Amino acid sequence: MPLAVHVMKAGAVDFLEKPFSDDRFLEVVRSAIRASQDRPVESEEVRAVKALIEALSERESQVFQGLVEGKANKVIAHDLEISPRTVEIYRANVMNKLKAKSLSEVIRMALLVQNRG
Repeated sequence: MPLAVHVMKAGAVDFLEKPFSDDRFLEVVRSAIRASQDRPVESEEVRAVKALIEALSERESQVFQGLVEGKANKVIAHDLEISPRTVEIYRANVMNKLKAKSLSEVIRMALLVQNRG
């Protein structure tokens, strides 16, 4: 019994005891497939990226959103009513907090979270 509890906590959908029939086996497999389709699996990478994005300040999040939308620094500055130089500073902070080396990496992170989160 402790084994059954352990595997259920580890994410098992059901537990088959021997001997089991083919029908019971197929029923459990179908049930597991339905459950996995109903509940999207969130990978460790998605959770890590979400945590990094959620750690951004409100202003950093606004700049991040502008970057993801493909806006230039000047456009983001105009939208947020701040100077382009201030946007550059927030952009650098975003890059550092997300541990991104390029804008394309920032966009990839946003898409990863958007598509799987």
